[in-house]
Amino acid sequence: MSRIGKAIITVPAGVEVSQNAGTITVKGKHGQLHQALDECVEMAMDNGVITFTRKSDAPDHRSKHGLYRALIQNMIIGVSEGFKKELQVIGVGYRASAVGQQLELALGFSHAIILEIPIEVKVSALTEKGKAPVVTLESHDKQLLGQVAAKIRSFRKPEPYKGKGIRFVGEEIRRKAGKSAGKK
Repeated sequence: MSRIGKAIITVPAGVEVSQNAGTITVKGKHGQLHQALDECVEMAMDNGVITFTRKSDAPDHRSKHGLYRALIQNMIIGVSEGFKKELQVIGVGYRASAVGQQLELALGFSHAIILEIPIEVKVSALTEKGKAPVVTLESHDKQLLGQVAAKIRSFRKPEPYKGKGIRFVGEEIRRKAGKSAGKK
């Protein structure tokens, strides 16, 4: 058995989980999410406890057993608590500002980058004097949140020499020594 797949999920109060024709719907105070369930994995609900079983021990079925359990767990956490990611914009002259659902980034290019953020994701940018701007993303959909954060980070990935670029808060960048460190 999959260690992740055989773990049970306890549904918190205020979250409603329903299954209809191979689609699982999770509703909560932060929103509503849907997920199609593969026919090799079966979901059973009983008194606020969800368990998953698979039809056989085929490698494909084994991998999907843990996958769908993790997806449903993330959906339940998302609609009850929500997810949050923070990105730092590090570099001289690098700026970030959010107006509505648009994020404007000045990253040293000849033009500002304006990114339209999906409605499901709340965006805010905080700029304090003497500190790197911080872009905060919040959503109930973990997959969409990660996708938007990765898109923002891809505009200017952190480089290993000076550390300039967009990075997640708490992310450590492996630094390299420059040319002068190698000569002696």
